[in-house]
Amino acid sequence: MQIIFDKVNYIYSGGTAFARHAIKDISFSINKGEFIGLIGHTGSGKSTLIQHMNGLIKATNGHIYFNGQDIYEKNYDLRKLRSKVGLVFQYPEHQLFETTVFKDVVFGPTNLGLDKLECELRAYEALKMVGIGDDLLDASPFELSGGQKRRVAIAGVLAMKPEVLILDEPTAGLDPRGRDDILEKIAELHRDSGLTIILVTHSMEDIANYADRLFVMNRGELVMQDTAKVVFSHYKELEQMHLAAPQVTYVMNVLKDKGYRVNTDATTIDEAKEEILKLLQY
Repeated sequence: MQIIFDKVNYIYSGGTAFARHAIKDISFSINKGEFIGLIGHTGSGKSTLIQHMNGLIKATNGHIYFNGQDIYEKNYDLRKLRSKVGLVFQYPEHQLFETTVFKDVVFGPTNLGLDKLECELRAYEALKMVGIGDDLLDASPFELSGGQKRRVAIAGVLAMKPEVLILDEPTAGLDPRGRDDILEKIAELHRDSGLTIILVTHSMEDIANYADRLFVMNRGELVMQDTAKVVFSHYKELEQMHLAAPQVTYVMNVLKDKGYRVNTDATTIDEAKEEILKLLQY
C-alpha cells in the first residue's frame, strides 16, 4: 500500500466551544498507480482530507502512512514527503508567483537543492508533459488562460517528480473543451508514468470515465469507497448527500423501469451506447 489512513481525525478549534470534526475516523488504503476519485458536497471534508496526505495539515489523532512509514514519527522528513506527494490546488493563482512560466516551474526542483541543469531539464520535461510549448516559456503565468494556468501549476508539481499527484477541482471554471483537455492530459500522465492520481471533482461524468475507485465524503466521514459502478448504483443514497450519479445512470434506470432489458451498471456514454445498441438488435 502506498498511502494508508488509520482512524484519522481532524478537529477544528479543538478544546473550545466551537470544536467540530472536519474529518472523522477516516480509514482507507491506496495502492501505487491507482486513480482515485474523491467526491462529496461542499464542506464534506474533501480539501481537509487531501491536505493531510502530504502533511500540510496534521491530524488531531490517528496515523497516516506513506510507503510504509508513519509520517508523524519523530524526525520524519515532511519536506521529502511533499516532494513525493504533490498537491495542485483548485485555484492555480495560489501556486503561481514567478515572473515567467519557466521560472515558476523550475522553482520546485531548485528548492530541492538539485543542480541548475537538472532543475531546467525537469522543468522542460514537465511543461512538455502538460502540453505547454516553448512559445509560452517566457510569458507571465498571470497572463495565461485559465486552462494554461492549470497546466503550468500541474507542471510545477510534476517537476518535483512526485509519486502521487493530487488535484483539487482541476477543471473548475473551465469551458467544456478546456475541461476535456485537462482531464485527458491527467489520464495520459496516469497511463504513461504510472503516477498515483487522486482527483477531487464535482463532475460525476468525469470521475466515471477515469477513476478506478471512488471515495465519497459526507459531513467529514468516508461513507463509501468502491468502484464507480458500485458507488453510482447507490444513486438514491448519493442524492440524500446532495450528490448525483452520471446522467447515463438515470437514463438506464428509466429504461429499465419502462421494461427494457438494459444493464443499469452503465456509467459512461460509451457503455450506455452499447446497451442501447443491444436493444435495437432484438
